[in-house]
Amino acid sequence: MSGSKTNAMTRKQVLDALKTPPSDGYFAWDGEDVDDRPATAEEMVAAISLDRKKRGRPLGSGTKEQVAIRFDVEVLEAFRAAGPGWQTKMNAALKDWLKDHSPA
Repeated sequence: MSGSKTNAMTRKQVLDALKTPPSDGYFAWDGEDVDDRPATAEEMVAAISLDRKKRGRPLGSGTKEQVAIRFDVEVLEAFRAAGPGWQTKMNAALKDWLKDHSPA
């Protein structure tokens, strides 16, 4: 299956049409509805740069390591009940425990 056909123009015709823009521009605007106004070049650049900053996972601190570990269900339930940030709270609790105990 080759996909859906959306217009009768060939690829070459589309590329040729893009080389010579219409006299009123690609996006005709009647000047009335602001929502229909095409974006300016500056607005397009700003939108593209904002979009790139939001993509992907946020950068980590670089001081943590991901590991697989098993905890008792009641321990996980207690920390998860604290809501968002429960893993950070669990990390803080373990750091606090290390102040008074030897890890070995």
